[in-house]
Amino acid sequence: MPNIKKEIEEKFGSRLRTRVNGILVEDNRILMVKHYMGEGKYFWNVPGGGMKYGSSAPENLKREFQEETGLNISVDEYLFVHEFLQPPLHAIELYFEVRKIGGKMAKGTDPELDQQHQVIADLCFLSVEEIQKISNEEKHAMFWGIKSVNDVGIWKGYFNFGNKCIN
Repeated sequence: MPNIKKEIEEKFGSRLRTRVNGILVEDNRILMVKHYMGEGKYFWNVPGGGMKYGSSAPENLKREFQEETGLNISVDEYLFVHEFLQPPLHAIELYFEVRKIGGKMAKGTDPELDQQHQVIADLCFLSVEEIQKISNEEKHAMFWGIKSVNDVGIWKGYFNFGNKCIN
């Protein structure tokens, strides 16, 4: 069995990455991606990924959404930035509201990883109640205290939601 955790650390670790993420809400549910992190562990977050040099944040987010979900989106309001720091991973994450404008939802792939190391396990629209039932260890910290889908639209500014920093 491939070592997904090692592959993730080798591809994305020990360097600062800039990521873009899109929050898509439909019928009072948030589109979430379930990532396999190895060793029987999963991590839920909204669709998104690393930025490519020479492309704007909205262009990168549209590409990431298409790769991961099969959906075409428009990028709407910029919401907030989150600094994720859990060594060896370190990312500056830009979050935007997005709207679906086309495409057909289907589980995609991460082109940065080869076929045997793919991490996208599932994608689905989840209600706040369903998100609350996922353990905090298996979802992005921005969802730990969410009480309504409107909560994601009121955050403005910089957040670091309790990172494990190196001293």
